[in-house]
Amino acid sequence: MKDAEALAALAIQMWTGHDPEDLTEEFRRLLMDDEAVCFIKFADDTPAGFAQCQLRHDYVEGTESSPVGYLEGIFVSEGYRKKGYAAELLSECEKWAKEKGCSEFASDCELDNADSLRFHLALGFEEANRIICFRKEL
Repeated sequence: MKDAEALAALAIQMWTGHDPEDLTEEFRRLLMDDEAVCFIKFADDTPAGFAQCQLRHDYVEGTESSPVGYLEGIFVSEGYRKKGYAAELLSECEKWAKEKGCSEFASDCELDNADSLRFHLALGFEEANRIICFRKEL
């Protein structure tokens, strides 16, 4: 599937610690899942950005309904930023979630990702909570 490969090529620029082949396989699965969707923004026939969202049925921080549309990832390549592509991609995700019966849409970002925080706030998200996650080996 060409779309899975294009998605993985974009996603690896954001999720740098992942294996490209694993990402391609993950996108292949997502493209066949009716509770998930991926959108690709093309500029001059070149994949410039993507958004991945899906339905979450478990509790989503700050929400009161279920399912919730959830923005799992959004990315626009360096040379294509500041053109409104991310806003277009987010709009498609929100439209899809609404069509799936969602009344709320959510997302997250790392505490130190100031660009993502600004993006979310500029496009109408409100901060619901801040958390630090912990782990330890057993």
